[in-house]
Amino acid sequence: MKKFKWIFVLTAILTLGASEIGLGSAATIAQAKTVNWQKPSQKKAYPKLKKGDWLKVNIKKQRVYVMRKKQKKALYTMVCSTGIYNSTPRGTFHIQNRGKSFYNKSSKEGAKYWTSWLYNGIYLFHTVPTNKKGKYIKSEAKKLGKPVSHGCIRLTIPDAYWIYKKVPRGTKVHIY
Repeated sequence: MKKFKWIFVLTAILTLGASEIGLGSAATIAQAKTVNWQKPSQKKAYPKLKKGDWLKVNIKKQRVYVMRKKQKKALYTMVCSTGIYNSTPRGTFHIQNRGKSFYNKSSKEGAKYWTSWLYNGIYLFHTVPTNKKGKYIKSEAKKLGKPVSHGCIRLTIPDAYWIYKKVPRGTKVHIY
């Protein structure tokens, strides 16, 4: 009888949608699985950027989209973690400076491959958190895909590295 009950629930989710049967949105269910924070978000290659390409951050879906100018479809999608309690600023910003790593004594966390998009080093794209010795904090890394940061946008290691190396200064970042 238990097997039948689960088949019914899964059928209801697929047919009605998760939110209609009180389980939250389909995006929430999709985010429930653990993200491999050591690998790129997608199996396909990162795009080669052209002038006018930009980054779009969807706080509700916990995703960063690499967008091509005048196209509606994303070239690449990254799983992210934005700020807890809506602490990630919303609006349109631009890529600023960048650095290889940082450590914040007050929060006892740091990160690698940071790229600033607001206040020259205050709000960043960066890897999942590291400790004082620069080692990744696995308990924090496992939270990727959920809003848990202090306002920055956390990414997998390769995704943060790609933004750090390939996204030019001045690139538009739209966060909503």
